[in-house]
Amino acid sequence: MREIDCFPQLPPVHRVNPSSLLRTSLPGFSAGVSLCAGFPVAAQLPAGSVGAGLADAPGEAIYAASCANCHGLDGRGLAPSLVAFEEELPDFTDCDFAAREPDADWIAVAHEGGPVRGFSEMMPAFRGALTEEQLGRVMEYIRTLCTDPNWPRGELNLPRALLTEKAYPEDEWVVEIGVDLEARGAAVAEYVYEQRFGPRSQIEVVIPYRWWRSGDDGQEGGEEPSAEGVGHGPGDLVLALKHALYHDLAAGTIVSVMGEVILPTGDHDGDPGPRGSEVEAFLALGRLLPGDAFLQAQAGAAVPLNADAASEGFGRILLGRTWTEGKWGRAWYPMLEAQVKRDFESGAGMRLDLVPQIQVSLNTRQHVLGNVGVLIPVGREDGERPPLRLLAYLLLDWFDGGFFEGW
Repeated sequence: MREIDCFPQLPPVHRVNPSSLLRTSLPGFSAGVSLCAGFPVAAQLPAGSVGAGLADAPGEAIYAASCANCHGLDGRGLAPSLVAFEEELPDFTDCDFAAREPDADWIAVAHEGGPVRGFSEMMPAFRGALTEEQLGRVMEYIRTLCTDPNWPRGELNLPRALLTEKAYPEDEWVVEIGVDLEARGAAVAEYVYEQRFGPRSQIEVVIPYRWWRSGDDGQEGGEEPSAEGVGHGPGDLVLALKHALYHDLAAGTIVSVMGEVILPTGDHDGDPGPRGSEVEAFLALGRLLPGDAFLQAQAGAAVPLNADAASEGFGRILLGRTWTEGKWGRAWYPMLEAQVKRDFESGAGMRLDLVPQIQVSLNTRQHVLGNVGVLIPVGREDGERPPLRLLAYLLLDWFDGGFFEGW
């Protein structure tokens, strides 16, 4: 989503919590009376119906006049028995809900109405009643209702790259694929499950399945297989833990540490892929940049528990930018990623790859996302070049709702 005028320092982000039709609405007093009394609400409130007398009012006063009729003066929401609709009202004091939602998305729904993010038309548009600047003041007040500063803000939840691990702890599942476009034709599919716990932490499980030419000998360079046929089987299970060490929205920065263990659970009969247990540890950085741009970086090391294999250092960096279809529409994220690896042994060469890619929000709610790119090997000191590789994923931010919601 393109950043709004009253928050020029905040880059666009796309997540909205769909667990309630009213979780992201900021209903005006007249809308609140209509909703809570059971009368239908127009898709857009009439101009001046709420905000004219609150032009210079602070956010708390606008909230009291425009929101408290349903959301309560304390922000916890009125009980269902006191309102004339079944949707659960949000608790703005619940940091797990409130902190992860960026201001820009809340204001988009309040300004344009529920359909802008795949919600019911019962959620009216306030563009004729409250300005974006007034809604911004309301958001500033609502932010004070979450009193635990340990929760990173949703503005720091940057788009997911194809290789670089993002720093923000997240609730997602992802289906990833990688296919060699030359010679060997090996492929891998992975199911990635991520679940956040506490303000800053996340667990991750990766379940891969691999296909390979049965004659491959595991060497780089794209040699033809020595025998016909395709082998396939499960890959090595990955268990990971992430923790955000530092986050500061004013500085536009989040830094996390992550560790993972690769377990030798796969079928490696003829498979040229990884073998044996391995541990990885790395730091991940997310940084907001001017002009709707962003940067992500990752640096760490992989240490095999098999004494015959070499340890490896790696670094990844990504630059991207957000484009939207209109001010509130579909979001596109073109990105360029670079990856460098080097074994920790004497005489080992550097391996450099570039990955141009683009992520796009697939549905109206923007919590189902796709990304596609190509891994291009551009630097090999040993002279051997692995094949081009197609990379893609389908992602569901499941905190924001089910896969078939919000289309």
